[in-house]
Amino acid sequence: QVQFVESGGGLVQPGGSLRLSCAASGLTLGDYAIGWFRQAPGKEREAVSCISASDSSTYYTDPVKGRFTISRDNAKGTVYLQINGLKSEDTAVYYCAANLMRRRCTGDPPRGYEYSYWGPGTQVTVSS
Repeated sequence: QVQFVESGGGLVQPGGSLRLSCAASGLTLGDYAIGWFRQAPGKEREAVSCISASDSSTYYTDPVKGRFTISRDNAKGTVYLQINGLKSEDTAVYYCAANLMRRRCTGDPPRGYEYSYWGPGTQVTVSS
């Protein structure tokens, strides 16, 4: 059974940092592009970042570019999202998932419908 579990969220002050983890089991993580998404209260889910399966090329949406860094450790079955310079607008539940339709990220925001094996999410709250 494939399972993705996110962790690392918490309550941080503006300007702070967090490292989110996405632990995968039941599949070979290295075979999949992995995406991070987030959903703020009362808002639709939005894409955040993507890391390709083969060359680990990455994509970031404009709101997080320069502050978020996605990486992967296939041997550990884990994808990470380092978040620096947190802002109140980053407050959301963060999810990771595997792209079942393509192995490489494109130059466009990850499309949620291409992804599966969504985890339960981890809450990030930015507040002073």
